[in-house]
Amino acid sequence: MNPKVDFYFTQAKNWQEEIELLRDIVLDCNLDEVLKWGCPCYTAEGSNVVLIHTFKEYCALLFFKGALMKDPKDILIQQSANVQAARQMRFTNAKEITKLKTSIKAYIKEAIAIEKAGLKVELKKTSEFEMVEEFKQVLKEDAELKKAFKALTPGRQRAYLLHFSSAKQSKTREARIEKCIPDILAGKGLND
Repeated sequence: MNPKVDFYFTQAKNWQEEIELLRDIVLDCNLDEVLKWGCPCYTAEGSNVVLIHTFKEYCALLFFKGALMKDPKDILIQQSANVQAARQMRFTNAKEITKLKTSIKAYIKEAIAIEKAGLKVELKKTSEFEMVEEFKQVLKEDAELKKAFKALTPGRQRAYLLHFSSAKQSKTREARIEKCIPDILAGKGLND
């Protein structure tokens, strides 16, 4: 146990019993406990394996390379269509966790083996993500913006493309694009 992470468990308003159970299970798998993204993260030889996090309706173990796991119990969940590598194991009560303890450990051990083997999730290329017509048109009309967008890292490009394409109405897409133009020109990502 890492004392720098204790606050996450002692100050939890929801899911305290459940995340403490998850912590015990994960630590029993000989992983190092660190704090990343404000959550308890468990690593093997410095590489992220699994993370504990909470949401309004559930708490979860997030397996960073869950897409590579076998999932014989069919309990890993892809959070959204845009999540490529990670998968969650979700819980809504302590009994569930206790009942699945052996399976949870088996999944964690598989995740550790995947990490130690150096396996990588094959991520979609940025060019495979949808570029909405409104953004295509803006790039066509503004060479400086097009150059700035192409200079962004692939991850930053994907974030913008997902942000623009998630709007249902053309007006909303146009407003999002207009709002993001200064950041793109400044070489910043959506969340920088």
